[in-house]
Amino acid sequence: MEKITLTVDHSILTNARKAARKKNRARFMNKMKKNKAAVAGGIIIALYLLIFLIGPLLAPYDPYDVQLEQKLQAPSLEHLMGTDDKGRDIFSRILYGSRLSIGVGFSAVLFGGTIGTILGLIAGYYGKWIDSIISRILDIMLAFPGILLALAIVSALGPSLINVTIAVGFFSIPMFARIVRGSTMEVKKLEYIDAVKTLGANDFTILAKHVFPNILSPIIVQASMRLATAILSAAGLSFLGLGAQPPSPEWGAMLSSGRDFIFTAPYMAMFPGIMISILVLGFNLFGDGLRDALDPRMKN
Repeated sequence: MEKITLTVDHSILTNARKAARKKNRARFMNKMKKNKAAVAGGIIIALYLLIFLIGPLLAPYDPYDVQLEQKLQAPSLEHLMGTDDKGRDIFSRILYGSRLSIGVGFSAVLFGGTIGTILGLIAGYYGKWIDSIISRILDIMLAFPGILLALAIVSALGPSLINVTIAVGFFSIPMFARIVRGSTMEVKKLEYIDAVKTLGANDFTILAKHVFPNILSPIIVQASMRLATAILSAAGLSFLGLGAQPPSPEWGAMLSSGRDFIFTAPYMAMFPGIMISILVLGFNLFGDGLRDALDPRMKN
């Protein structure tokens, strides 16, 4: 008889959880739809992701094909964004470069977010001397300006797009770690965590199945905001010659090449700069909307 009662209670609890999740999803979508800035940011991001996926298929020319007889041509029907100093089609290079610029941003945030989340979970859950050691390491990392730390890392590792990804991801670690640490410290005090411990669950199970899912919202918000910073920082490092190397069509490198022709052929720098600016704006708008929709303190 007890088994039947437990089964029924478990079924009721499961249905209640499903209903709560459905209600939360509906509330989230409603808040996002009402936020016009977030909708605009989402549309921008969707368009850029579309370019990321099928951009190279739409490119009318080979982005690496040098045609010196067609160099520095102004935008026209033949070359929508003109040609650079090597005669390469700028529109084609921007389409191909989307995979490099956007890919570096996502990879850097994934790298920094993964390590930062792990460190934050460990520090927040175990506390004591483990928390002290991790917190002091994070404090040291935060003592350096992010772009300066990235410059130092790339200078030590050497200029390349992979090293830029590592450098940008590295200075994203403390941001994720501090947010996750604070959220973990709040969640671990809840009664259901004590109940799970009483049932004999180990620390890994508690962190993976009971703590992490409940702190996912601030991680998602932080990731969306850091994507804008990561893309901008990666483009800045490539602009300085520490990231993508010629003839790579990465947007920051294209912007760097165009600065020498800013008066004679301003479109060389203008179009890559516009692409970077709009993408960063899209992530900032969408990130603000996510924060407003997911932050429980802003539900009312």
